[in-house]
Amino acid sequence: MAELANLRASATALGPWPGSDPAEANRIIRGELGDPHLPFLPELPDRGVGSDAVGRTGSLLVDLAIDVQPHGWRLVDKPGKDARRARSALSTDLNILADIAGAEDVAATEFKIQLLGPMSLAANLYLHNGERALLDYGARRDIAESLAAGITEHLSRIASAVPGARLVVQIDEPDIASVTAGTIPTASGYRTLRSISGEEVTGAWRVVIDALKSAGVVEAVVSVPEIEAPIERILAAGADGVAVPLKALTTRQWEQLAVAVEDGKRLWAGALSTGEPQAQLPRTAEVVESIAKPWRQLGLPASGLAGLRVTPSTGLADFKPSTAKAVLSKLTQVADGLDQLAQG
Repeated sequence: MAELANLRASATALGPWPGSDPAEANRIIRGELGDPHLPFLPELPDRGVGSDAVGRTGSLLVDLAIDVQPHGWRLVDKPGKDARRARSALSTDLNILADIAGAEDVAATEFKIQLLGPMSLAANLYLHNGERALLDYGARRDIAESLAAGITEHLSRIASAVPGARLVVQIDEPDIASVTAGTIPTASGYRTLRSISGEEVTGAWRVVIDALKSAGVVEAVVSVPEIEAPIERILAAGADGVAVPLKALTTRQWEQLAVAVEDGKRLWAGALSTGEPQAQLPRTAEVVESIAKPWRQLGLPASGLAGLRVTPSTGLADFKPSTAKAVLSKLTQVADGLDQLAQG
């Protein structure tokens, strides 16, 4: 990862985006997130089956086939029509990205993709017997290794679409608290699945992150909800940073983040609350202060604010496209405000 001392605060979003037009989405994102900000490949769940997070990431798996069954995506013997649909949508997205990026006068220096992490993927894929793959140790291991193998080819295609851009990968683990707490229900709903140990979680993340680094990724972060956010586990797996909403972080979690920052890791601060799509966006100064205040309280140097990436607290798929665009604009203003504080 680039030296934090040479960075400017930057804005990005988590991936999910409203609508079903990938060309429009890419144009808006790349228009709003010019350097030093981080444009990304949008996910458009409104397109339906195959464009959801599970289908999109599942389509990358090597030697593991998936298809949709009544209860969700299932591991099957050979890919079904839904898996082909997912791969086709992703190919379309990359072709459109290449066309739009190729027509730009100034190429973006960085580009981000998102994928569902191995633990949340295992929690949302089902075995032949109808139980979640998370139940089976062998299935969990196979999913992590298959994802690590599949992401290498995917990154090669991304690199071809945005030649010269440094690649950043965000590993989404929305279900990690339930996975480690053992609160995910079985197929019957009468029991819950056994909790997965922190050591196994760290190991699965390490398998994927090592593959990303071997493929030339310059920054790999794990994105988690704030509740029980396993910050130390993420860093132990070799991640370059943590993406987490800030609003409900505990003092201990802030302290863990401070240690990470002091060790040269990067905080992706989910500072712009987006829980209510219809709500008015907060003032830029309020968002900047919501980051700067705990930063000061922890005794971190103001200059370190320049190393932050700022994001919404959630994906933007439930927003109107115009509002999603306004969120990106607001985040770039927040990043500018952090830069000003960093420069004194």
